[in-house]
Amino acid sequence: MPHGKLGSDTASADPADRIRELRDLIRHHDLRYYVLDSPEISDTEYDKLFRQLEEIEASHPDLVTPDSPTQRVGGKPLDKFGQITHAIPMLSLSNVFDEHELREFDERVRKGLPDIDLVSYTVEPKIDGVAVGLVYENGLLGSASTRGDGYTGEDVSLNIRTIKAIPLRLEQEGLLGSVSLLDVRGEIYMTRADFDELNRFRDEEGLASFANPRNAAAGSLRQLDPRETARRPLKFFAHGLGRVEGASADTHWEVLQALRALGLPVALDQCARCRGIEEVLSHYALLHQRRESLPYEIDGAVVKVDSLAAQVRLGVKTRSPRWAAAFKFEPLQARTRILHIEVGVGRTGTLTPVAVMEPVAVGGVTVSRATLHNQDEIDRKDIRERDTVVIQRAGDVIPEVVRVIEELRPADSRPYLLPDMCPVCGSHAVRPEGQAARRCVNASCPARLKETIRHFASRGAMDIEGLGTKLVEQMVDKDLVDNPADLYTLDLDTLARLERMAKKSASNLIEALEQSKRPPVDRFLFSLGIPLVGEHVAGLLMGAFHDIQTLAGRTFDDLVKIHGVGPEVAQSVVDFFGEPRNMDMVRRLLAAGVSPIPLERSAPPAESPMSGKTVVFTGTISMSRADAKKLVESAGGKVTGSVSRSTDYVVAGEDPGSKFDKARQLGVTVLSEDEFRVLVGI
Repeated sequence: MPHGKLGSDTASADPADRIRELRDLIRHHDLRYYVLDSPEISDTEYDKLFRQLEEIEASHPDLVTPDSPTQRVGGKPLDKFGQITHAIPMLSLSNVFDEHELREFDERVRKGLPDIDLVSYTVEPKIDGVAVGLVYENGLLGSASTRGDGYTGEDVSLNIRTIKAIPLRLEQEGLLGSVSLLDVRGEIYMTRADFDELNRFRDEEGLASFANPRNAAAGSLRQLDPRETARRPLKFFAHGLGRVEGASADTHWEVLQALRALGLPVALDQCARCRGIEEVLSHYALLHQRRESLPYEIDGAVVKVDSLAAQVRLGVKTRSPRWAAAFKFEPLQARTRILHIEVGVGRTGTLTPVAVMEPVAVGGVTVSRATLHNQDEIDRKDIRERDTVVIQRAGDVIPEVVRVIEELRPADSRPYLLPDMCPVCGSHAVRPEGQAARRCVNASCPARLKETIRHFASRGAMDIEGLGTKLVEQMVDKDLVDNPADLYTLDLDTLARLERMAKKSASNLIEALEQSKRPPVDRFLFSLGIPLVGEHVAGLLMGAFHDIQTLAGRTFDDLVKIHGVGPEVAQSVVDFFGEPRNMDMVRRLLAAGVSPIPLERSAPPAESPMSGKTVVFTGTISMSRADAKKLVESAGGKVTGSVSRSTDYVVAGEDPGSKFDKARQLGVTVLSEDEFRVLVGI
């Protein structure tokens, strides 16, 4: 392995040779920096190496390979994530919360391994991050996915490639150095320092702060544009394996060592191999002591039976292995006083109450605000202004009120009620029956305007090509639009003066706005952003009424008569059109030339085999559950989530769950996906 010499005296004159030298150097220094935490050269020297490689590859594009360090960020933004089925399920861990429960876990393990006197465990820090699986084929990173439901996850391959802590090519060293296929399991996370810096940047840009490092990591990993993910300071720890072809190990401890030898980051300095439960408890105590000094968040310890053969013998339950458990830390708590409750308005109009408190230190972090979630949560805990309360950092990060110390409550205190008017725009704030959230119904409320316009312009709505998130933010920040109707008043010169906009781009946007003026009426309804009115419901509503004006004049009783429209949806529609500002927005859009195309009225569908039937889905089928549900409803049936004697059909895909067994017990008809397709007529 070459080391960090930058001079050109020994550099090869042959471009292919020099490219190999530079790639080896960069991989070596990535390993030293991201895995071993022992850099050999400065950032400036590293950048020089990287620029040299970029320049040579630019001159010789035929020599560029997918595993080159320069190829971490590339490709167009995605419309949405695909899905990847895990060859071996990514199971969750069962939690234990105290020493007694951990000893019970140990007893169950020893009962399952009666021939082993003293069980050996590995104990690892439980990183508070996002679980992912990385599939390497012949040492090259192929695909990457999130945990998802444990069986199928989102395909985040392009985004994973942007994370420098994850090698694109594995080292061919150690026990796993020659495997043909390796499914690495691990955790994407963000350090405390990087999280704080990211939030400082977002504050400066006027963007919402992330609540905690885990949420920041999850949001960063799920960016549809890999270039956005590349800008986020994500890191990775490997902690296990899924499917492996070409080699084997005897113990989990050997697996951790082998993963490190491949060039993957492993938190080995915080792991321990323990003989018996007493040593496990000792290392847990050590991790608990270290937790605040670690550069990343941990919320407990993961305890795994070390012998891989013993793991196989113990097996798994439905969602978790019997050979592992997460020993969670107790939440950190403190006492303080609520000074007052203020209400914020989120991007979708949701009113969120926040307790503003006397600052108090909780686990080394000064806390002065805590979310109260919604009115139900306030009522359940009877939280009032000026109350003395116990708070904790949920997951050790998000502050929340645990309970009120009622004996310290002021005698003149009164129960707290969220306002029924939006604190930002003064419009009605309604709480639909059956929902926890109270929302501002004004689609043009300044607090939610950016989201309203972004949704209005989205592909399933008005489909205004070129009107992306950054452009929407500029328009709102510069007070060019305070209502979606204002989009149709913008002129070429105004648009051309915006950042990253030229005459050509501005002209294209003007043309896109003009083309958007004739949408199908159901897409126009969807574009208005009425809560609970998605594309399917919009189609049902506009299939029943000729135009928006007619729909706006209908009553709750009129709406609930429509098949597929429930009381919650009906009330949401009535509330939306009952707000004068929303009706003004609709009138302005129509006055600006937006002329929705009415839906063709089709004859009522003939009686189908699904008419009036109740259907339950279980297992994995080739279409999304949303599409399957739409097919059932279009054929006159309904979909529920549980099996009962009133269920008519259970559609069973691959790996069906307990619903399949219950259907057999109750004698409910079970359909394959092919049989289901025949019944719904596709």
